Amino acid sequence: MKTKQVQYETKGTCSRLINVTADENDVIQQVSFVNGCNGNLQGISQLVRGQKIDDVLPRLNGIRCGSKSTSCPDQLCRALELLKNAPLE
Repeated sequence: MKTKQVQYETKGTCSRLINVTADENDVIQQVSFVNGCNGNLQGISQLVRGQKIDDVLPRLNGIRCGSKSTSCPDQLCRALELLKNAPLE
C-alpha cells in the first residue's frame, strides 16, 4: 500500500514539528510530535491513528491552548490538510 508523509513546522505551540503519515485512503498511520507535552501528544497520536483525515479535522480544528490562538491539536489539523494533498510514495 502506498503512503504519503509530511513534516510540518508548527506555529505558536510548544511542539516544534509534527511528522504524520497516511495511506492512500487518507487513513492516518503514524503521528509524532517534536517537543511539547509528551504524554498528551502521545495520547493524541494514538487516538488519531487509524482514523480518516476528514474525520479528525472537524474534531480538532480550532482548539486553543490557554490564551494562545492555536494548540498542538489545531496545528495537527494544519499538517493533516497538507497531507491530504501530498503525493503518494
